[in-house]
Amino acid sequence: MFQNRDKKQAEEKKPRVLHIGTRRPVVTALWALLVCAFAFAVYKDFTAVDTHTVHETTVVQAEVTDTNAIESFTTNFARVYYSWEKSAAAIEQRTENLKYYLTDGLQALNADTVRSDIPVSSKVQDVQVWSVEQAGDSAYSVIFTVSQDITDGTESRLVTSAYEVCVYADDSGDMVIIRNPTITGKPAKSGYAPKVAEPDGTVSAQESAEITEFLTAFFKLYPAASGQELSYYASGGVLPVIENESYVFAGLVNPVYTRQDDTVTADTAVQYLDRRTGMTLVSQFKLQLEKASGNWKINRSFV
Repeated sequence: MFQNRDKKQAEEKKPRVLHIGTRRPVVTALWALLVCAFAFAVYKDFTAVDTHTVHETTVVQAEVTDTNAIESFTTNFARVYYSWEKSAAAIEQRTENLKYYLTDGLQALNADTVRSDIPVSSKVQDVQVWSVEQAGDSAYSVIFTVSQDITDGTESRLVTSAYEVCVYADDSGDMVIIRNPTITGKPAKSGYAPKVAEPDGTVSAQESAEITEFLTAFFKLYPAASGQELSYYASGGVLPVIENESYVFAGLVNPVYTRQDDTVTADTAVQYLDRRTGMTLVSQFKLQLEKASGNWKINRSFV
């Protein structure tokens, strides 16, 4: 009896353990979701594409057109168009020759430009093409000057005029004038003047004397010197090798020296007597000099 009671009391004192339902469907679903997420992450890691931003740079390269053929065609045309003799046969031959240059419409337009009763004859002395610019698909605007020797009886005079024509060039290289020579302005002298170098006091009188002595020695040697000889005065490739003994040094003209940090810029004209022609040549040089181990040396030439 006491034994059963003690057993019962022991069972009542045994602590209760709370079990959360590990087998419930919700927990199972959460575990499944976790496993799927992990598997998906591993998959993405192995299959991911290594991407990076590509910055594309577009280089626009100007197309260079060979205009030699167009210039030659225009020059030949001008020599025919602006030349004639005072005879019906010569004028008829000129008209026939122009067929090789002008469209049918322009041939008709030029039918009476030079008549058989014209009082003067003309001979082309020179044709100079000044510009060729694209004026449309396969069409080019050409500006040229023509110098004519105009003869009237026993008198003659030189006349120079400027004109503009339009030349069409097809894919096979054949050309034709599609716009008649039209009067235009002659190319004229520009009013631009480059800035004249002036001394700014950055080079002392003593250094100026040293540099002048150095440049005098160099330019005496320069025209006839070999590349090896020039290397003592100038860094390799700074000045072209001439190797011509025809030029005799005559002197420096108005040299100007300016300093920036450890270098001195020399801006000077140099006179040479050309033994072949007897002419005095004046060449201009702008050089950068630097002193090393007590000696001056040219390390740059400016255009």
